[in-house]
Amino acid sequence: MLNKIHNHNINKLHLLAYSNPDSTISDQFRAIRSNIQFLREKKKNSILLITSPEDGEGKSTATANLAVSMARQNEKVLLIDANLRSPILHTTFRMPNSNGLSNILKGLSKLEETIYRTDVPHLDIITAGPEVFNPAEVLESNAMKKLLSKLDSQYDMVLIDSPSVLQTTETRVIANQCEGVVLVLKRGKTETEKAVKTKRVLDLANANLIGAILN
Repeated sequence: MLNKIHNHNINKLHLLAYSNPDSTISDQFRAIRSNIQFLREKKKNSILLITSPEDGEGKSTATANLAVSMARQNEKVLLIDANLRSPILHTTFRMPNSNGLSNILKGLSKLEETIYRTDVPHLDIITAGPEVFNPAEVLESNAMKKLLSKLDSQYDMVLIDSPSVLQTTETRVIANQCEGVVLVLKRGKTETEKAVKTKRVLDLANANLIGAILN
């Protein structure tokens, strides 16, 4: 049985797709959701990794809003915080982070003990969990591969909020385990050179870059 957290204090400032579904921003996330569904080519289950060239480009906020938007379409969605260095999604959803992804991958917790139901219908979340000293090795483990394979059969969509590409190595080791990668770019902040370098790194990692979100 999954854990249930009543998130009456969800950070509405960051989750406009939840608090203000009629807003222009929410409409933009619906458009992104529709584009992703088109790219999936009727595949029922998908795992998408959301990343950015560097920190501070709004990646986690975009990922959370996209997850809410997809869940509102009655898709069973799981949101995973794979940023084991500086996790943030537990603060967005006002959840504890004492038990999360790192616990599962180190064999300290069972999956069903670590998935939390949110107050958004059809949306579950796995927080990052306690910090680890070797995040790249933990995420590259067979335990991560087995976890994603299991989750792919349980959810219509799994969205992974991963660290930035150019500042860490973690994203490179899990990108090719996902059906697709979406890059979040911040207007006026992301330099073209960094975006091109990020694409090159993802190509070397055999990642399937399916598109970008201009934040």
